Amino acid sequence: MTTSPSAISPLATAPVETPGHGLLAGKKVVVTAAAGTGIGFSSARRALLEGADVLVSDFHERRLGEAADKLAAEFPEQQVASIVCDVSSTEQVDALIAGAADRLGRIDVLINNAGLGGETPVVDMTDEQWDRVLDITLTSTFRATRAALRYFRSVDHGGVLVNNASVLGWRAQHSQAHYAAAKAGVMALTRCSAIEAAEYGVRINAVAPSIARHAFLAKVTSEELLDQLAAGEAFGRAAEVWEVAATIAMLASDYTTYLTGEVVSVSSQRA
Repeated sequence: MTTSPSAISPLATAPVETPGHGLLAGKKVVVTAAAGTGIGFSSARRALLEGADVLVSDFHERRLGEAADKLAAEFPEQQVASIVCDVSSTEQVDALIAGAADRLGRIDVLINNAGLGGETPVVDMTDEQWDRVLDITLTSTFRATRAALRYFRSVDHGGVLVNNASVLGWRAQHSQAHYAAAKAGVMALTRCSAIEAAEYGVRINAVAPSIARHAFLAKVTSEELLDQLAAGEAFGRAAEVWEVAATIAMLASDYTTYLTGEVVSVSSQRA
């Protein structure tokens, strides 16, 4: 008789969140798309937990303000700032980087988290649906990377970028062609821009989560599909958002100073 993974794995139940270890102590971190309950907010919280000062950004002003207030209340001894930014606008992305450097004093880390998904088969997909997902998920990462590299080129302290990709950049999933293509593009952008950024003392890496379940994801994906995807993981569950954020913090930290141009899979899927 075969025993299910959930019956034998101690990680079938999500572990308690790992405490901070000062991995980003003294760092100045900027996180895009950080409002709400997803990986962006969790990444900002993890950066604070690891000792950083943080500036969060999102296009939704009210949700961004609520996120910043929540973080500031939990971490009163650290700086928490916010700037509203629509990542589909080059002007606003450039203003975000300039404003973050001014508000925080400098930028050490940029976490490119903005992205947009949805479920539409190619045969039914409109140009507008394709363009919107590619713009928010891939082109916005390019805009922010370009603005950050221009900033880092002008200073002499180097820095780190961490992009949020997805295992769908490698793997096929029904009705996800636009999102998968965008995330594959994020991976390629990560690799190519990392080679260019090395001369500025900048490292660029990405994470590729399989599934991290949170409230926003439930709004754009059916519960049935989320259950199916989670069941396919080796631990029989989706990742907690903090588990992805902890990997992002590691990539942003001085524990990975020789790592650049890499995409780290945050996944327990079976080989």
